[in-house]
Amino acid sequence: MRAARWPGVLAAVVAASMAAMSAAAAPVPGGSLPGEPQAVVPGYVMAFPRDHGSHPAFRTEWWYATGWLRTPAGEDLGFQITFFRSLQPAAARNPSAFAPHQILIAHAAISDPSRGRLWKDERIARAGFGLAEAREGDAAVWIDDWRLAHPGEVFEVRAPAQDFALELSLRERQPPLLNGEAGFSRKGATPLAASYYYSLPQLEVSGHVVREGRRVAVNGAAWLDHEWSSEPLEPGAVGWDWVSVNLGDGGALMAFRIRDAQGDVRWAGGTLRTGEGGTRHFGPDEIAFTPARRWRSPRTAVEYPVQWDVRAGELAIRLEPLMDDQESDTRRSTGAIYWEGAVRAYDGDREVGRGYLELTGYGEALTLR
Repeated sequence: MRAARWPGVLAAVVAASMAAMSAAAAPVPGGSLPGEPQAVVPGYVMAFPRDHGSHPAFRTEWWYATGWLRTPAGEDLGFQITFFRSLQPAAARNPSAFAPHQILIAHAAISDPSRGRLWKDERIARAGFGLAEAREGDAAVWIDDWRLAHPGEVFEVRAPAQDFALELSLRERQPPLLNGEAGFSRKGATPLAASYYYSLPQLEVSGHVVREGRRVAVNGAAWLDHEWSSEPLEPGAVGWDWVSVNLGDGGALMAFRIRDAQGDVRWAGGTLRTGEGGTRHFGPDEIAFTPARRWRSPRTAVEYPVQWDVRAGELAIRLEPLMDDQESDTRRSTGAIYWEGAVRAYDGDREVGRGYLELTGYGEALTLR
């Protein structure tokens, strides 16, 4: 039976494990005690395909694929699929095979402006028994029949949901883009406020989507993020604004900022790959997110800035959404409500790229444990 059909039971499991995890010891570089999360420290050398796989000694990890699709009828669609892995330190002291040592969560969505609809679904399960796993050595993560795997140079995505499905192949066209200092990405001023983080931009997409039983071929371009860490947001931080853009010249931009309750910036960063293949990393003073037009959700009454002016160094772009209503309510799994959707990037009136924007912490503070 699909995990999402047991929302009450699984929500209770997650709530209990999150409470236990918040009381666990702080991460240390070695992670020497059973179940103790390993810390993110500078100097780690990424290697592939090894680091496409799971890193179970760290508290939190996610694989996050987003992109734009085009149907034979000329429809533009956005898509996202995310798999989360969460280490439960308290469970390490429980010898039972049923103890939730790792929790896996998955979200999937299609942004469909022609129908004015965001198709979305979610899954949650404890890892084990072959039903839900996140394997080491290369990307292979699944919950039931939802899956992201990496056989060769192609990431395969399968997410058959209740009234839609994603069946996509994401082919690598560029080497991994290491964010921060060789993949060590700062998220705050304190030494442990960091993640290991790389991106795969400009992925070539082919496959099919299903909506209400109708299966159509699609192609397009995508972006894959993979990030793992052991630290929650710093005290006072309530959420972040993040964007990835596949630029029309073959380049790529990732930029983010972390906000406090007053909307002030606590930290920011970004990475640019130029069309010629050069790379530049941006510090907090080189990134600026300026909100423009806002949209209020008719379901939650949360107001999101869905149009932005973003600056990364000398690069300045305007972000406009494929559709305004791209709000995700994932309270059955992560407990969060946020805006996550397809955007176009403009330089003046000229479209220069397409990507995805994520806005968290606008309704209430986001909790990462």
